[in-house]
Amino acid sequence: MPGHDPSLPPPRVLVANDHEWALRSIESILAPRGYAVLRAYTARQAMELALSSHPDVVILDCQMPDMSGIEICRKLRADPQFGDTTAIILITSGAAARTERLEGLRAGAWEYCAQPLDAEALLLKIGTFVRAKHAADRSREQGLMDEASGLYSLHGLARRARELGAEAGRRRDALACIAFAPDAESIDARERLFHEASGPVAEHLGNICRRTGRASDAIGRLGPMEFAIIAPATEASGARHFAERLMTAVQESRIDIEGHSFPLQIRAGYAAVANFAEASIDPVELLFRASGALRLARSERDGSSIRAFDEASAAAV
Repeated sequence: MPGHDPSLPPPRVLVANDHEWALRSIESILAPRGYAVLRAYTARQAMELALSSHPDVVILDCQMPDMSGIEICRKLRADPQFGDTTAIILITSGAAARTERLEGLRAGAWEYCAQPLDAEALLLKIGTFVRAKHAADRSREQGLMDEASGLYSLHGLARRARELGAEAGRRRDALACIAFAPDAESIDARERLFHEASGPVAEHLGNICRRTGRASDAIGRLGPMEFAIIAPATEASGARHFAERLMTAVQESRIDIEGHSFPLQIRAGYAAVANFAEASIDPVELLFRASGALRLARSERDGSSIRAFDEASAAAV
């Protein structure tokens, strides 16, 4: 695997498929690149190995004999022993219908691939997923992660902002930040309950962020009920589209608290720089700018649910 420290154990990929030829095919792609491949032929074996061996990536065939790959994925994501930073890839024997792909992504899959596999694309995706997992695991060990949500803490997010800012500067690339929080109107009647359950709310929103965002995005928690996403290679229009997509995903979900199911809505603010090499701001400043835009969106009850930093600046004049 390119970039892997040879002093560390090889990354582990669990492959679950009841067809020997399919297992061998995937193993022939991964093993020469330095991955350790674990095999599972049934859903039960896949569940046991996923929880006991702590793989870096899990590849599940959608048509396992005793349980569908989507259901295995759903069960793993619901098990606290299975890391939320571990990527799950679902494999289908042919092109999957859009409804099936969406169901898999909602179950917690990070990617959907169809046979015949594109070996080069699969290796690139797995490499990205493994690097993201190892970075998140290191951050958690260093106290840079928020335990309740599984996202970066404020300190961790600021650190990642500087790292992504340095990279964007070298590439003369765009960089954006989107801040968001639950809409006050959607929680007023249950305000005390929601604030007492800020951990579950954070976990719920964190899961949606991970499904909606990209592996390259840094997702963190700014406060008990405020979150931010730092998005590399994203200009203002892309940041707004990201916020809209996130808003839709939250609106389509519900959160269960103390036996009650509640809808959620969010408001968001964003700030973006088209060429960070020419920007005269610290990357952490993007966090503050996006947070300021969010405050404007939350204060104007009849205004837009999404605000840009430029709008917040104009409103302050």
